[in-house]
Amino acid sequence: MHLLTFLLMAPDPAVFKGNIIRMVLDSGVFAQVILFILLVFSIISWGIMINKLRIFRKVERETRNFLVTFRKSKNLSEAYLACGLLHRTPLHNMLVAGYKETEQFAKNDYLDDKMSELIPLGKKAEVVKMTLDRVGAEEISRLEKNVVFLATTGNISPFFGLLGTVWGVMDSFASIGVRGTASLAVVAPGIAQALIATIFGLAVAIPAVIGYNYFNNRLKFVTTDIDNFSLEFLTTAKKEGIL
Repeated sequence: MHLLTFLLMAPDPAVFKGNIIRMVLDSGVFAQVILFILLVFSIISWGIMINKLRIFRKVERETRNFLVTFRKSKNLSEAYLACGLLHRTPLHNMLVAGYKETEQFAKNDYLDDKMSELIPLGKKAEVVKMTLDRVGAEEISRLEKNVVFLATTGNISPFFGLLGTVWGVMDSFASIGVRGTASLAVVAPGIAQALIATIFGLAVAIPAVIGYNYFNNRLKFVTTDIDNFSLEFLTTAKKEGIL
């Protein structure tokens, strides 16, 4: 049969009866396994995105309140007490760690001759900065948790969909040889079912990629807040003569 004639043949209206769910149920076992895997990826991805959206909203709101409270405080001791309840922001743990580090320097038994040899007075600011950097990095890692799964989903979901489509198209053309005819009524149902896998793959991948880029962008803002607060803490400590 000529290819143009094959493409222009009118399909049997009965071929496309029913909905997508019916087509999925009528598809082969391999295609259903692919669709199930994509469904699992989709559920996990949406769960991560909803959870991260809730977390980032709380973090950003408390970070703003934290910075306002910190800057209004007269000294680090007052800031430490005033910001104690704002524990959802990464800056809280940084303040706690940095304040405890400066408290250690303030103790007389910490500044005896033996300890002075280990940590000279000129190195106190460097020690506190390393502590702040370490805690800040830990907080970023905590916020980044599971975000990489969105990138993985966005990368592999289209390939899973393509795999299901290729398998379905191959099965459709195999049915041509079995039935001995190349009519559109024979191959259309299988091809339509096969293309569903591609649609599902894209439907899973697109939101995951958008979510990954979105949360990565919000992580950059959090990282900036962490870096700025580290400098602000050190500046405040130096003004008070602690460092």
